[in-house]
Amino acid sequence: MRTRHAEIAGAGYAGLALAIALGRRGWTIRVHEQASALRAFGAGIYIWENGLRVLRTLGCHDRVVAGSHEAPYYRACGADGTTISRHAFGPEMGTRMLTMTRQLLYQALLNEAVSAGAEFQLNSRIAGAHETGALVAADGQVYRADLAVGADGVGSAVRDSLGLTSFQKTCSDGAIRILVPRLASEREATEAADVKAYFAATGQRILCTPCDGENLYLAFITKTEDTTRTEVPINQTAWSVVFPTLTSLIRRCSQGGRWDTYQVVKLARWSAGRVAVLGDAGHSMPPTLGQGAGLALMNALSLAVALDETDDIDSALRLWEESERPLTEYTQDLSYSLLSTGGHLPSRDMSPWSEASLRTARHIPIGTEGAEHRRDA
Repeated sequence: MRTRHAEIAGAGYAGLALAIALGRRGWTIRVHEQASALRAFGAGIYIWENGLRVLRTLGCHDRVVAGSHEAPYYRACGADGTTISRHAFGPEMGTRMLTMTRQLLYQALLNEAVSAGAEFQLNSRIAGAHETGALVAADGQVYRADLAVGADGVGSAVRDSLGLTSFQKTCSDGAIRILVPRLASEREATEAADVKAYFAATGQRILCTPCDGENLYLAFITKTEDTTRTEVPINQTAWSVVFPTLTSLIRRCSQGGRWDTYQVVKLARWSAGRVAVLGDAGHSMPPTLGQGAGLALMNALSLAVALDETDDIDSALRLWEESERPLTEYTQDLSYSLLSTGGHLPSRDMSPWSEASLRTARHIPIGTEGAEHRRDA
């Protein structure tokens, strides 16, 4: 059988996961990255059981788990630090939830992609695609393939060149994400191992998450119209006024971070001809459920499984979308719905992790052990 070839725009989590899964199936892969280096942007990230299953199939699981933090509890707190509710992760929830630096996850995927034979082309800005299965670079060069993939983020040039967007919304909320060193007291105290979400009656939130033994991931969440609290570096005075008991922690955030407004993108269809769209380019959502990376990993592996079952690219892309789109859009819709109430102070009996919100985390992805439809990476 002729060796098939894929050209992938974007060396993020989705692009790397697909490169691993296709490379292990005998494809040749070239991944285009517009930056001059391969690295992750941002601070911390959440991976639930569904994503961990994919990482195990891709060969990254043990490396990622070894460098991550598994929080025993989610703790909702008021602005004064008082605990309002506490909910256990792990067996009681039916899913693990690990937190890690984005670079740890990225490097684990990158190592496996290189091992799977992926070629990387840096400083390569992709401006669009042809339905025949080709990526078009900004300098006009055309990269032809059996399959072209747009995994080029929420502002995807591949997606837009094919007119696939059916819905795109800029949310009213966003966040500044920062990594700060964990103090000795934050490593030793029992409660310091928990994920803590601090809620202000005025709508601001601070998410405080251990990533590993050395790093604490902070997300400062507010409305885009709250201009003093969207400043980068963060306006320490403005945030301390709302969260006075966190002043010492806020003062450690003297530099770094980036303000990002949440986005929602849905497509009329996930492919056009022999071009597929993957990850945030096809299904960006607010991070309310912590499933952006998990869905990207799941959908990348599922795409490789579908392509492995038939030489007919059109049929494979159709079956892939039919299998993955319902859960993906369910997760998008729920993430957006929860965002609209996420800024309000929760009640003492409120559980943020209902059966509905854990549905995706408990899902067994196609291509992983235990799935009804199973293939090896």
